[in-house]
Amino acid sequence: MPVTGKAIRRLAGLFGLTALLSASPVAAQTPCRLALQLALDVSGSVDSREYRLQLDGLASALLDPEVQAALLTMPDVPVVLSVFEWSGKDSQRVLFDWSPIRNKVDVAALASQLRDTQRAEMSVSTGLGTAMLFAGARSETAPACFRQVLDVSGDGKNNDGPRPQDVGAALPPGLNINALVIGPRSPGAVGAQAGEINELVGYFQAYVLRGPEAFVEIAVGYENYAKAMQRKLLKELQVLTLSDARSAFPE
Repeated sequence: MPVTGKAIRRLAGLFGLTALLSASPVAAQTPCRLALQLALDVSGSVDSREYRLQLDGLASALLDPEVQAALLTMPDVPVVLSVFEWSGKDSQRVLFDWSPIRNKVDVAALASQLRDTQRAEMSVSTGLGTAMLFAGARSETAPACFRQVLDVSGDGKNNDGPRPQDVGAALPPGLNINALVIGPRSPGAVGAQAGEINELVGYFQAYVLRGPEAFVEIAVGYENYAKAMQRKLLKELQVLTLSDARSAFPE
């Protein structure tokens, strides 16, 4: 059943964004429920095999039936996706520009594009703060959606350019940031290796996460990246369906 303008405004009210729809004619005409940026770490700590596991893992996660169902639950109020890679402070590359995901063909096209992408020469350093600023600037070019979320993957701390804890004031106020931390490969990590995972998670929690519902997902090695991304996307895509909106606001 198509989403009517009245139903869209009811859904917007659930997100506390009725004012956004009223103020923006573009948003009222072509609403979207989530503008989601996926930011992939391709710094020097990521070797060629891990690079492939990351891009192919994201493709697999997007094609997962549960993730597809969450993505496509409201095609008339779609999720809009963008994907970029980042490493040092001067190294960011957009792989997939803002595009609404309305059907399985759109999902398959994005997955195919990710699998066909070849690694480009980029800095070996880790400019996490600059990646956040890059995402903030790109969010200004996104359609006016109910929510704006940056999903940043990383396996290390910032060592190039501004620190994550110093860039918050320069980010758009509505941009929420979640993280996928990629820890050591050993699933039974103990001692120093377990401490490394905990330290990295704590670092992202303290300096990268942004927004009241922000969270960290953990991939134990790049081999676990696809499953971790699947879990993360399902959390980020949880929204009320149109039937839920109508139940909450009966005629």
